Amino acid sequence: MTENPELRAAVAAGVVGSEESFRTLLSAIVEVARSIFGARASSILLLDTASEELVFEAVVGEGEDTLLGTRFPAGTGIAGWVLATRTPLVIEDVRSDPRFASDVAEETGYVPKGLMAAPLLHEEGALGVLSVLDRPEQTLFSLQEMELLGLFANQAAIAVDLLLKARKAEALLAGGGGELEVVARLAGAVDVLEDEQRDAGFRLLRHLADTLGA
Repeated sequence: MTENPELRAAVAAGVVGSEESFRTLLSAIVEVARSIFGARASSILLLDTASEELVFEAVVGEGEDTLLGTRFPAGTGIAGWVLATRTPLVIEDVRSDPRFASDVAEETGYVPKGLMAAPLLHEEGALGVLSVLDRPEQTLFSLQEMELLGLFANQAAIAVDLLLKARKAEALLAGGGGELEVVARLAGAVDVLEDEQRDAGFRLLRHLADTLGA
């Protein structure tokens, strides 16, 4: 079998066929972030490298019924700035900030007053942006809040990385078949086993992946 490093990485992590579970995890992260900060909304934007667009991958609160899947150019607005600079940002009044893309916000149907945003960084890549919108006005921003936002962003970046690996694996399988399909079925079967059996199964698959890589 010809080695494919992306499929190998996906199988080793046990993510083949698991896109829905990682999407659910991202939704849980934004829900907890919104609750912790007492915000009106929270969202995760994922970078689509093929189209150079940011895509709403998880949304809770204001806009959750309409924003999922919405896209805009990756270099646009505050989120685009956070992604490009890999720098977290807190803005109390977005309309006074020249980086704010009011036209894009108005198209989404929800224009926030203030926001906190952090890049989703994994290994060498910037995968997207986590945003928390409109915290209570009486709440003063603190460095502890930025640290907490960073923790949420780290967890989201891990989930996004696994989600992207799952998507790559599914795309490879769609065009691969044969041996790739057999390996994917094995990974999917192992993924639903109970704790100890699941761990043992994935150890076996990792040994298999290492052997194929050798």
